[in-house]
Amino acid sequence: MSYELNDFIADCRDAIDIGGKSYDLERIRQCAEKIAKNSTFVEAYFGQEAEIGTHTLHQDQDRDFMILTHIKDTGFDSPPHDHGASWAVYCQIEKYVDMCEYDRQDDGTIEGQAELVQTNSYRLNPGQAGFFDAFEIHSISVPNKARFMRITGTDLSRLETSCFNMDAQTVSIITPNDSGDTAGGR
Repeated sequence: MSYELNDFIADCRDAIDIGGKSYDLERIRQCAEKIAKNSTFVEAYFGQEAEIGTHTLHQDQDRDFMILTHIKDTGFDSPPHDHGASWAVYCQIEKYVDMCEYDRQDDGTIEGQAELVQTNSYRLNPGQAGFFDAFEIHSISVPNKARFMRITGTDLSRLETSCFNMDAQTVSIITPNDSGDTAGGR
């Protein structure tokens, strides 16, 4: 029996408590890699007929997590950012995504200023998944025609998130909004 979307949703629910305060990101990452091996799932939601854009496959009413598809026509480089109080699991489906991780060096006491240092970089290839916990600063670089799945702890546009400019050593706060804007910009 193949691992289907409903199985994936059930496993994510099992990995997250009601209210989303406790979660097992490693388990969700492993389950994302498992569903990415299902060619029927991949074709249905990420195939050549998939509409360009970001689409919600599931938003859980009890645990608030979301499963999103990202179907990109044009690549992009996100600035360093966080997802505020939410976590995210990224699972690459087509092409790749380059991930960078950062540590903040300043103490955050000067409003609008931030000094970051890159601490890690790696590539997720098709079938591979990785995660960022709440407030972990990262950036992604996505090539043209890339497709990936992202599971988030909530709708990120409902959270205050941070977007960093390394050259200017600044930070901007993105406030909750109805336009879908988040610090990652995509």
